[in-house]
Amino acid sequence: MRIFYAAGASPNAFDISESRLWERNLHDTLAGMGHEVVKFGGDVTGHFTAFRNYRHDPEEQARFLEYRERMQSELLREVEEQHRKKPIDLFFSYFWSEICEPGTVENIKALGITTVNWFCNASYQFHLVRDLAPRYDWCLVPERFRLGDYIEAGARPIYCQEAANPEVYKPCDLPKEFDVTFVGQAYGDRPSYVKFLLDRKIDVRVWGNGWTRFAPGAREPGTRGLARVSHVARRLLTPDGRRAAGRRILRKLGLPDGGDVGDASGLEWVHELPPGVLGGILPDEEMIRMFSRSRINLGFSTCGNTREETDRVVQVRLRDFEVPMSGGFYMVEYMQELEEFFDVGREIVCYEGPEDLVEKIRYYLAHEGEREAIRKAGHERALRDHTWKRRFEKAFREMGLA
Repeated sequence: MRIFYAAGASPNAFDISESRLWERNLHDTLAGMGHEVVKFGGDVTGHFTAFRNYRHDPEEQARFLEYRERMQSELLREVEEQHRKKPIDLFFSYFWSEICEPGTVENIKALGITTVNWFCNASYQFHLVRDLAPRYDWCLVPERFRLGDYIEAGARPIYCQEAANPEVYKPCDLPKEFDVTFVGQAYGDRPSYVKFLLDRKIDVRVWGNGWTRFAPGAREPGTRGLARVSHVARRLLTPDGRRAAGRRILRKLGLPDGGDVGDASGLEWVHELPPGVLGGILPDEEMIRMFSRSRINLGFSTCGNTREETDRVVQVRLRDFEVPMSGGFYMVEYMQELEEFFDVGREIVCYEGPEDLVEKIRYYLAHEGEREAIRKAGHERALRDHTWKRRFEKAFREMGLA
């Protein structure tokens, strides 16, 4: 097939301008499958790098809208030009409503080109793509529980779970330097989990955007308490916030709360963490190397700050495939959907709540042979079943594309 490809280079473009994770996973896989991939020459991540405050600054928003209009005009010009040279079979994008107007997709479809959009934040941000999704012929959706929302909006979704490119994620022959590590952003209940582990003498280290904010003195004295009070007050003004507060009161009283499965009860609000455990943002290659440098790689299933806003949302993550594909031992919060992709307990390990996490960390640190067997089995499973090549092959068959 001849594929016109329009997507940002990385899901981490806001934090790591040189990151190329999406490009190396999606674009490089499509090209490696033998497709002729024509890459859009314009910038589709300017909203991350050049307009960081466009949602709140009117002047910056005006500049952002000008950028978006230019980007879409250039996109249409390139698609039409390439289609005249040689017919394009598929337009592949990673877009949402804020950076692409529905008419742009309609204009591409009018050329007789099949259109498909990949979007992986609908678990808690479906509103960002609700209006745009129906304009595509197909939508690749990794959140199974959102398929009905896509259909209700008038879109045609294909369940396409995330994966990892084995040409990028590879085991590294490095000594194990760390007991427990996590690489990823500091949000939701992640800092609370880290504090819980540290309080129980688990040697855990973290890298990624936001962790250095938890270093002592990183915030002005007195602002932490005010921020916490402001946060709670804002939440109590919403129905979801009041319901969440009610559930916590019921839990404190030992009464049934009707809450969500796998809630990390017992975790406390975190203001500070020891600076020695906090790392900065790792470049792509260093992140992959860290998976091999760690005895246990942690994963968290909560999306965004949903635990603070309403019933927490959990989903299968990109990291659930990155770590095993890189040959790392992986321990992640249990959710039933993971069992569709791994033999839990034999290929990866899952925990249910903070106490269970502590118990399993101690067990697997003390049983290297079992840990190594699971690590190897997880790697073999990822190589066999969880490559982007396999995901695209299945999706293209469902679309009726060669």
